[in-house]
Amino acid sequence: MSYLVEREEVWVASLEDKPGALANVLAALAEAGADLDFIVARRAPDKPGTGVVFVTPLRGDREIEAAGELGFTAGNRLHSVRIQGRNERGVAAKLTRRLADAGLNLRGFSGAALGTQFVLHVAFDSADDAERAVTLLRALP
Repeated sequence: MSYLVEREEVWVASLEDKPGALANVLAALAEAGADLDFIVARRAPDKPGTGVVFVTPLRGDREIEAAGELGFTAGNRLHSVRIQGRNERGVAAKLTRRLADAGLNLRGFSGAALGTQFVLHVAFDSADDAERAVTLLRALP
């Protein structure tokens, strides 16, 4: 099975831990034209009263300008790869085993299936590791 494997730029911003904080950020991005594929938001346990939100993609000057005004920065420390393909039992195990066998350590991992398709977002410690993962996973049959 072949997979769509590509680097992705993940944008990161801090949030206040209060009702509506995430809704306000997402509304502002939508108003600027953002059509987000992936959003993760959570509290920051090491910073009470705050949270963090990760989004991808942001395209075009208008979206990027709005994101900057909201406190987003391109996650220079977050080297992420998006993997998409036909969903089947064990596909996440197969792909993570392939990465592990190549000596690649995962910094983060999120995945979902929708109908017959899956999508994974995998973060690595370095740009080199992310590039190695792209090359490795694109070579899979």
